[in-house]
Amino acid sequence: MPDSKKPHERFVSQLTRNTLAMILAGGRGTRLNKMTDWRAKPAVPFGGKYRIIDFPLSNCINSGIRRIGILTQYKADPLIKHIQQGWGYLRGEFGEFVNLMPAQQTAQGGGWYEGTADAIYQSIDMIRGQKCEHVLILAGDHIYKMDYGAMLADHVDQNADLTIGCLEVSLDEAKEFGVMHVDEKRFVHEFVEKPENPPCIPGRTDMALASMGIYIFNTDFLIEQLIKDADTPGSTRDFGHDIIPAVIDKYTVNAYPFLNLQGEQSYWRDVGTIDAYWAANMELIGVNPDLNLYDTTWPIWTYQAQNPPAKFVFDDEDDRRGQAIDSMVAGGCIISGATVRHSLLFSDVKVNSYSVVQDSVVLPEAVVGRHCQITKAIIEKGCHIPEGTIIGKDRAEDEKKYYVSPAGIVLVTPDMLGQQRHHVKK
Repeated sequence: MPDSKKPHERFVSQLTRNTLAMILAGGRGTRLNKMTDWRAKPAVPFGGKYRIIDFPLSNCINSGIRRIGILTQYKADPLIKHIQQGWGYLRGEFGEFVNLMPAQQTAQGGGWYEGTADAIYQSIDMIRGQKCEHVLILAGDHIYKMDYGAMLADHVDQNADLTIGCLEVSLDEAKEFGVMHVDEKRFVHEFVEKPENPPCIPGRTDMALASMGIYIFNTDFLIEQLIKDADTPGSTRDFGHDIIPAVIDKYTVNAYPFLNLQGEQSYWRDVGTIDAYWAANMELIGVNPDLNLYDTTWPIWTYQAQNPPAKFVFDDEDDRRGQAIDSMVAGGCIISGATVRHSLLFSDVKVNSYSVVQDSVVLPEAVVGRHCQITKAIIEKGCHIPEGTIIGKDRAEDEKKYYVSPAGIVLVTPDMLGQQRHHVKK
């Protein structure tokens, strides 16, 4: 199977300027357990200072795509606030925008999004009004860095009606994805959801092409297919289940493998489970992580509060020493006579004397009391861990109070501690 061509920069810039990005950001992400009780999955904090949606948004900006719609639905308030605070700098005079687009009622009915295709269909008038050549459809809940311009160039080179971004995954992993059967030219001949026997990549017997949930449509073609799907009885209004299988036989559908310059699978993570979320954050602490957040040529943009620098205080002989080892510590944190080892602390976290935090992810505004031992845990935003608390040492005890993942990661939320951070009026 041939590699996608390296695009000419000027050609790509013309394409990206004529592209509208639509980010699907309305999902809850139920596999993240209590982390999505009060926020949509794209609004979940990640990497010490970001939120998950910052990654596809940054990819758009860095790729030269500056017309972006964000489709929201479930528990959208934290996401809306984040977008308003951190993504309002584009200039409307130049036709640039990041627009929040909630599910809404219309004269024809409408309401909650019934599926991914229905979410885009509800914005069909906006898409028409932009008069763009291509529409890039993205999921708002994955962690990766990708130049969409290269994918757009490949879409044009292949003279495709639809291009699907793909991962190369093992046959066992492929059983959890939508998988494509392609020919030597990367044209798609079949698309199957979570197959028991995934079709292999041509010339390979151990790998399959799995959908990333990234689609490029020619605009007129997308509008035509959305209307046809809306008029089809029994459709689930979903791209993977309905629209893509319906167009494969009649139109040109192209598979774009997401590879690095060495022809290897590029970094991409679905942080949709507690174990995956914890592991992806832990990877960032490594000396040379696969996801380089220090890359100035492809920065990840976000809203950033004006916090003071992190502070480490006390250096007494009785082990009351503020220190962090093999860790990432965000601004506003105070490590007061405590030890943080191989952990990631978000902004405004406070860890008090004689406590040890190890192999853990601590979200903003959490406070760890004195003499605590926290191991392999995710401490949610705003938790106040009482003095002397031990977490991550005894699974049976942890399961009585907290959520413990299959891999033994302990999720602690304010509600689990009897601290009602969110109040619902009766």
